[in-house]
Amino acid sequence: MTEKPDPWRVPIAVVQIPDTGLHRDLTADAAIRAAIADVGGLRDVLSANASFDVTPVRGGRFHVTGQVRARIGQTCVVTLEDIENDIDEPIDLTFVPPEQMPEMAALVDEAEESDEDTPDPPEPIENGIIDLGRVATDALYLAVDPYPRKPDAVFEPVVEAADPEDHPFAALKALKVEPKKPRARKPKGK
Repeated sequence: MTEKPDPWRVPIAVVQIPDTGLHRDLTADAAIRAAIADVGGLRDVLSANASFDVTPVRGGRFHVTGQVRARIGQTCVVTLEDIENDIDEPIDLTFVPPEQMPEMAALVDEAEESDEDTPDPPEPIENGIIDLGRVATDALYLAVDPYPRKPDAVFEPVVEAADPEDHPFAALKALKVEPKKPRARKPKGK
């Protein structure tokens, strides 16, 4: 199986991010929305927007905050009707140079062992790039309800009267063999 390419690419070179940080507003066009739907197994992506603030942090790290908003088309798992759902997902990530990943992962592991809130693991800066399109797409996919339902949809199982012949041993009844009646023996020599 071949892996599909990232449907939404907005690469930002970290060397071009000013010390004061930068702000980006993104809007996915029709082709990008179709690709997001295809890769994510969605019926449709009607709109997708993202807003990001990228702020440099010491040690070559970058803090990315923002919001992803989208309207997606799905199929109700109860009625099988087309429905639309809204996504409004916050973003709060730290990107680090690849050589810092083991050190940062160890800090996350230590935090998991304490009683404090565990921070999200950091994301690697790949080839000097932070891809805001990929961040937006990943957040959108994570926010998708895997079992979407219309607000008023109620699952009512079909109830059938129990068949008295339908029980765990019904199949054995068909295999029942009548016992052989003993045959009368003829006396020997007559």
